[in-house]
Amino acid sequence: MQRLNLEQKLYEHFGYQQFREGQQEIIEQVMAGVDVLGILPTGTGKSICFQLPALLSSGTTLVVSPLISLMVDQVKQLKATGFKSVISLNSSMDKRERRTTMDNLEQYSLIYLSPEMLQNEWVQHQLKKQQIDLFVIDEAHCISQWGHEFRTDYLKLKETIELLNHPTVLALSATATPEVQTDIKQQLNRPDMAAHIYLMDKMNMSFAVEEYDHPDDKLERIIEVLAQGKSPTMIYFSSRQSAERISEELKNQLDQRVAFYHGGMEHMDRLLVQQQFMNDQLDVICCTSAFGMGVDKPNIRRVIHYHFPSQLESFIQEVGRAGRDGKACASLMLYTPADHHLPQLFIQSELPEPEDVSRVLRSIYSLVNNGKVLLSNDDMAEQLQLSESQWNFFKYQLEQETLLPPRAVAGTKQMWKQAEERIQLIVQQRWTYKNQKLKEMVNWLHHPGCKRKKLYAPFQKQCRTPAGPCCNYCGFIFNDMVLEVDPSPSVYSSWRDRLEKIFHQGASSCD
Repeated sequence: MQRLNLEQKLYEHFGYQQFREGQQEIIEQVMAGVDVLGILPTGTGKSICFQLPALLSSGTTLVVSPLISLMVDQVKQLKATGFKSVISLNSSMDKRERRTTMDNLEQYSLIYLSPEMLQNEWVQHQLKKQQIDLFVIDEAHCISQWGHEFRTDYLKLKETIELLNHPTVLALSATATPEVQTDIKQQLNRPDMAAHIYLMDKMNMSFAVEEYDHPDDKLERIIEVLAQGKSPTMIYFSSRQSAERISEELKNQLDQRVAFYHGGMEHMDRLLVQQQFMNDQLDVICCTSAFGMGVDKPNIRRVIHYHFPSQLESFIQEVGRAGRDGKACASLMLYTPADHHLPQLFIQSELPEPEDVSRVLRSIYSLVNNGKVLLSNDDMAEQLQLSESQWNFFKYQLEQETLLPPRAVAGTKQMWKQAEERIQLIVQQRWTYKNQKLKEMVNWLHHPGCKRKKLYAPFQKQCRTPAGPCCNYCGFIFNDMVLEVDPSPSVYSSWRDRLEKIFHQGASSCD
């Protein structure tokens, strides 16, 4: 399809006059049947790279997405533009809705689902009946970042691709080092993917890092920053309790609309908070890493980190949510010396300790050898004194060793012993890898030079000249940041307040 025709279709379906950097080239290749790995900066419209082909293709496009909220948001946006043949298969659907959808999959040209949903045998059976033209992994860094422990179904995607008769594969991300790019290709069994790698540094982002002695100092600093003016702001925490506590403090001390968001909340509560923030009904959101992936809110001006994440990739993803409209935005990282233990604890919750490998495998071997049925994931984790991620790690590794269903064979003691040696080696490698990632993050905090250059050095060979102030080392002063505020933001904190105002006005007009 010629460039003019593609641009015409882009305008017809999405209202854009021209493609952004990378979109045209990626779309042309996937429509020609070429497997593609695309690394584009946040806010550059990665979704267009598969949404437009889905509209132009006669078959079905599958999109593997990490979060329900991300799927729901993208489906909602597409339907608003008139793209009706799109659906999200997720756990929030009731049984009747899911069955109706599964029985009518041929009606949909674009299907979003999680890697876990994709491992459901019924879902696989129904998808095999469809003509799958394009298999998309959105936020593909999750394969490497989450797949090895937390969400091991990401490592099974290559088997699903084979099951679906090898459709064209498109893997998209905003943050992937050369090492992660190689891992993505390897885990998808697509070593020859065409790579479209673009500079990921945000030219409109300024960086500031500030060290404090005590957490209370960080709270005072956040209050000082927010008091400068209302503007959409995200504050990231590594702790759910801290997100809730600081949220309440800010509500009490500032005349601003503040809410918290984390993975421990009920699904509908999370969805409500997200929609309020998206609709400018909240000024500040105190959140964990559970919030933000794929959130396409253009006017976020500030991203503040109360805690620092365990790797640079996470930090880049989180600050990338600001300034999607191209206007000035800033990142403020606050830390104390005591903060270092939090990411270390997070790593410990993800990975088993090397000395635990023998204990866990002996327990599982005893269960299997005595013919006992394995319990649910939660119950197995509790019985073995493991976190959910640690149990997922063991379960996946033993499946690969054909010692647990669905690949299980009658394993001898020797097979279990060999499996233990291999798993022990993998555990040590993963500990080394994750601690190296944490060391990179800490080194960036303490780096005595330009923060921008140091941040992006593992990802690209050079940085572009920023459109505004660079970082605090290069002279940027966070308090000097001039905020551009929407002249007509919503003045209602919720739909209830809005209805109350409407009814009040109606009552007044009847007097």
